[in-house]
Amino acid sequence: MRTNLDFSPLFRSSVGFDRMLTALETASRIDTIDNWPPYDIVKTSEDDYRIAMAVAGFSQNELTMTQEQNMLVVSGQKVNSEEVKYLHRGIAGRSFQRRFELADHVKVVTAGLVNGLLTIDLKREIPEEMKPRQIEIKTDQALPKAETKQIDAEKQAA
Repeated sequence: MRTNLDFSPLFRSSVGFDRMLTALETASRIDTIDNWPPYDIVKTSEDDYRIAMAVAGFSQNELTMTQEQNMLVVSGQKVNSEEVKYLHRGIAGRSFQRRFELADHVKVVTAGLVNGLLTIDLKREIPEEMKPRQIEIKTDQALPKAETKQIDAEKQAA
């Protein structure tokens, strides 16, 4: 059962959330029929994440990973240099492309392939100017007195 959500009321009543709403709208349109290769997404700490993807049968040379702005694309292209006649093929070796929408300021830290498991470590690095900061509140005594300027009517008339 599929439910289509209408995000247009949110677009009309919010300011600055258009990127998030567009991502929600895009996610609701994507068909998730192809669920291969299987993967896990784990939050390892407050700002750290890990994607573990089962890519059995793929070597490091057959996998590519690209990050463009807020999109991480992992793809695999199996290289079949020799003709093999399978009696039964249960291990999927087809090409794939898996896309992950990343939040702002999330970067790939490391990626590794061990025993058919591709592990991608991600970290959210918020720039200093965007982090919360403490603002000092001064008392009336510490504030400099503002000088009021008088306009001389005689000087303006001249």
